[in-house]
Amino acid sequence: MIFSRELLEEMEIKTLAPYGIASRNSHGRLYPDHEPDYRTCFQRDRDRILHTTAFRRLEYKTQVFINYEGDYYRTRLTHTLEVAQIGRTLARALGGNEDLTETICLAHDLGHSAFGHAGETSLSKLMVDHGGFDHNKQSFRIVTELEKRYPEFPGLNLSWEVLEGIVKHETEYDVSDARDFNPDLHAGLEAQIANVSDELAYTAHDLDDGLRSGLITPDMLEGVELWEILRDNTRWRDQMFTEQHRHQIIRNLIGLEVTNLIQTTEHNLVNHSVRSVEDLQHLSFNVVTVDEELARRNRQLKDFLYANLYRNFRLVRMSVKAERVLTDLFNAYRSSPTILPRHIQEWIPERGLERAICDYLAGMTDRYAVEEHQKLFDPLVLP
Repeated sequence: MIFSRELLEEMEIKTLAPYGIASRNSHGRLYPDHEPDYRTCFQRDRDRILHTTAFRRLEYKTQVFINYEGDYYRTRLTHTLEVAQIGRTLARALGGNEDLTETICLAHDLGHSAFGHAGETSLSKLMVDHGGFDHNKQSFRIVTELEKRYPEFPGLNLSWEVLEGIVKHETEYDVSDARDFNPDLHAGLEAQIANVSDELAYTAHDLDDGLRSGLITPDMLEGVELWEILRDNTRWRDQMFTEQHRHQIIRNLIGLEVTNLIQTTEHNLVNHSVRSVEDLQHLSFNVVTVDEELARRNRQLKDFLYANLYRNFRLVRMSVKAERVLTDLFNAYRSSPTILPRHIQEWIPERGLERAICDYLAGMTDRYAVEEHQKLFDPLVLP
């Protein structure tokens, strides 16, 4: 038996909740494009994202710890894959479209620069008089303009629902700009799942990496309510804190969050009589959320991470170095554009000098940016 696209779409309709977005009902693509015989439109979008240069570069871009500090810390790529895994779990449990959810998750960080949020902050400062820089908007530009893979159209020509999910990506640290995608409507179920999956993943895994690095110790977490609950759940008390204990606690944290998300979201859907995609998007709030008690405990844990991990002197030093590297490169390219690679110089007439430089810098991996800085500013390194 062959599972054609038409059969896959029929199976999808039977398994989706009424407020899940069916690929058969997609608003389509901006440019004419034939659909494959054995993949839905969202499956194809996922595959197109996986094959982009921007996605491959995520392997060497910082999440919290700079890429070369250790192979076992999260990178932007491993974070993205973990977000997609959590997203698929939530989508399946809630009756959402797993393929659409995964696709949005895989695309959500394509626009991140080198050096994590420190790099984004630096580029935002450098571009303040030239249109600014925001990794959400850069992700959208990558999939609609910057990736040059098809002769028929710029970008990837993704379906409307995937693009809407990308532009409506919102977390505590990300604000969307959805002016061209029904800005008065909330994101669909799948995009909301991608948003909470991102927050859940980086909170849990930053705690994991912080404990692994030794910048955070169990003693420091005393009094953090969520930590106390996790410690009780895993029956770890005052014995030596091993790697196995850490894995157990992080698994327990993710499981606790996912269960609460599913139960609270189901309550919201039933309580507000959501029976269609339109019903969901017309609500004045996001339905995919944890309950108030867990939200408060999450806030406490995030505040702890901010004070004790993100503001740790090692990470602050990395931020300072990142700003110096990117600022030096930006100013050098701006004052002498002829030192830019030839294909980057070709962007200047269309994009403008500063935007061309910014796109080049945003696409760099941590390692490439450091090497480029050495070539330009260390007289002992060959250009």
